[in-house]
Amino acid sequence: MAAEIIDGKAVAAEVRAQVARDVQAWVQAGNPQPGLATVLVGEDPASAVYIAGKRRACTEVGIADLHRHLPAHSTQQQVAELISELAADPGVSGILLQLPVPGQMQGNELTALIPPLKDVDGLTPMSAGLLAQGAPGLRPCTPAGVIALLDHAGVQIEGAEAVVVGRSDLVGKPVAALLLARNATVTVAHSRTRDLAAVCARADILIAAVGVPRLLGAQHVKPGATVIDVGINRTDAGLVGDVDFEAAAAVAGRITPVPGGVGPMTIAMLLRNTLSAAQLQAR
Repeated sequence: MAAEIIDGKAVAAEVRAQVARDVQAWVQAGNPQPGLATVLVGEDPASAVYIAGKRRACTEVGIADLHRHLPAHSTQQQVAELISELAADPGVSGILLQLPVPGQMQGNELTALIPPLKDVDGLTPMSAGLLAQGAPGLRPCTPAGVIALLDHAGVQIEGAEAVVVGRSDLVGKPVAALLLARNATVTVAHSRTRDLAAVCARADILIAAVGVPRLLGAQHVKPGATVIDVGINRTDAGLVGDVDFEAAAAVAGRITPVPGGVGPMTIAMLLRNTLSAAQLQAR
């Protein structure tokens, strides 16, 4: 295996430690403690686990845990009223609505109610528009984590040819926009792309975010390229990414593993966004 492994756990730990220091300095300067309001509707076990991890991470870095939990039988209007209440609360720096919500609700409509300055997930239509225009704003956590990993690994983004496989609103589109903002030449590939291997093999930076286990192999990787695998797929063999790790690592210069690559960065960037939101609202 030739590729250097980009250790997402280690980078995320550095980000969390820096956020903790920055939160402490912010509060010691006389500013209010940043607070994150996570909103969970219902009893979905996976969502409960995700929320618990986010709440625990907040407490560890000194961000107030302002969690709210509504029953599964809540109405769209009740959740909307809660989001409006949190939006108006100066003690709430960021709001995160855990998706999916129960079937009687429209999650996209509820998420859109979160004000841009409190949208720590960076996924509302307003935040997406700010990103598309290159205007200041809070950026989606997982795509921001991808950029942080590239920077930590010393990857030259400016002028690089980057290929993003996947065009979702959650990862593919925003990570492409972030790469473009850093002056990469960006191609977005997807299920209708002809000769995917040839397109990917041009990339200095290859981002896999399509949700298909081990879709990309050695033939998709330019020798010496940096491969960032955002995919997390549950299989009989355990968690695997969108990249055939062993095959790609024999060709790539740098590569992220699954698990332990991009995944840990998501919560780390959420914490950073929450502090940034508090700072933006104080201006």
